[in-house]
Amino acid sequence: MPAQNAHLALSLIDEIEPVLDAAERSLSSARTWGIIDMFGGGFFTDLIKHSKLRNAQNSMDEASYLLSQLQQTLSQIQVPADSDMRLGGFLTFADFFFDGIFVDAYVFSKILSSLDHVRTLQDRLIRLRDYLERM
Repeated sequence: MPAQNAHLALSLIDEIEPVLDAAERSLSSARTWGIIDMFGGGFFTDLIKHSKLRNAQNSMDEASYLLSQLQQTLSQIQVPADSDMRLGGFLTFADFFFDGIFVDAYVFSKILSSLDHVRTLQDRLIRLRDYLERM
């Protein structure tokens, strides 16, 4: 791989990491609000939780775009992708209008799996950075 591509890839990783950090912070906060919601939150708790989830989704959309650029730059290397994290739509509707422990627990499980996914992406990017720096 040309040194120029490795340098560009490292720059992209530098851009992606803070975006994933923002997603992780938003999801961690949504997780906290999800716990509150399961133990008697309510409408305002749902509003705050879903605001955090929208922030996380925005960060993941940006990360997805940057990851696709990284994949194009490093065509020979598999880049961690699959940053899709959809928690909106019917799930948001159900959380507000069928608010109960079962829906809250389901949303909470989705938050946890998304948080795990973000952390996995972060770990993969760290390994990719190490690999590129060794080249």
